[in-house]
Amino acid sequence: MKKRMVSVMLTAVMTAGLLAGCGGSSASETEAAASASAAQETAAASEAAAEEAGDAAEGGIAAGHTYAIITKSAGNPYNEREASGFKEVIEANGGTCIIQQPETATADAQISVINSLISQGVDSICLAANDENALQATLQQAMDAGIKVSCLDSKVNADSRATFVNQAGTMEIGQALVDAVYDLAGGEGQWAILSATSQAANQNAWIEAMKTIVEADEKYAALELVEIAYGDDEPQKSTDQTQALLSKYPDLKVICAPTTVGIAAAAKVLQDQGTSVKLTGLGLPSEMAEYIGDDEAHSCPYMFLWNPIDVGRLGAYTSIALVNGEITGAAGETFTAGDMGEYTIVEASDGGTEIILGPPFEFNPENINDWKDVY
Repeated sequence: MKKRMVSVMLTAVMTAGLLAGCGGSSASETEAAASASAAQETAAASEAAAEEAGDAAEGGIAAGHTYAIITKSAGNPYNEREASGFKEVIEANGGTCIIQQPETATADAQISVINSLISQGVDSICLAANDENALQATLQQAMDAGIKVSCLDSKVNADSRATFVNQAGTMEIGQALVDAVYDLAGGEGQWAILSATSQAANQNAWIEAMKTIVEADEKYAALELVEIAYGDDEPQKSTDQTQALLSKYPDLKVICAPTTVGIAAAAKVLQDQGTSVKLTGLGLPSEMAEYIGDDEAHSCPYMFLWNPIDVGRLGAYTSIALVNGEITGAAGETFTAGDMGEYTIVEASDGGTEIILGPPFEFNPENINDWKDVY
């Protein structure tokens, strides 16, 4: 930034010299000198503003601390966007951000990363867990070392975290997905779920919510859940699982994929094969735009999600508040998440606490083009 401002000043001085050289009168020289002076003052003011902004970041609410985010795995576009939002907030507030993306979506891969971060002495770890319980011992070691631990997107158990940044209420997501299945199936028939890993806490919570809602309401009595398949958040395995579902269940009407990797893989299979089976779930607009439509040529009439960048941003503000001692993660505490506004920590169904970003949002043929270039 300073180099750019110096360049502006030099340009202003050179311009003044050229103006002076082009005119022979003293009036022209005076005008040129005035222009140069004004340009220098403007450049100096801009440089001062830039330095002030830099100083603000250096002395910001995250200054002097190191914040780490651990995604589920490398190559997961949803997690990559979460990480970008997390990094944006940490660095804008003067902190140091470390992004760790394990090669595989397993607990073992994340345990290795957590141990490395403990050795580095980071101040905070925020992670999207691959397993709700398997990380407990390692995260306890992190907390014993004074590291503030929270999670986002996919939680660890209540004893392994200060709090959980939840993208939307679990029952709200379950209700939205069940109603979509009911709608697309015409109120009756076979449907299947294509999930991530069998240990994924967020997907498992949403699936349990869906099952609870269906069992509790006679409205859904004619729907038959035939299988919960797991694509392990791998495109090829998700593709294979989709093809297997089509083969095993010729009367299948709907597939619900509460995972961005799974829904994108399933959408391509269904659309390429021209099947009448319809798809809904949770997906990224940028990846799903070509599959969303209300005609037979499109496999996904509509789907849901939230902004993963905002999930990451809220995770960062939560981490900063924990490190600064503004919150401990207890229910009832409030904090300000920058321009996102004020949030309140609430009790979660597992005995811990959570911070809910907001309700799920429906993406459909009417709005998908407005969102596909956003994320």
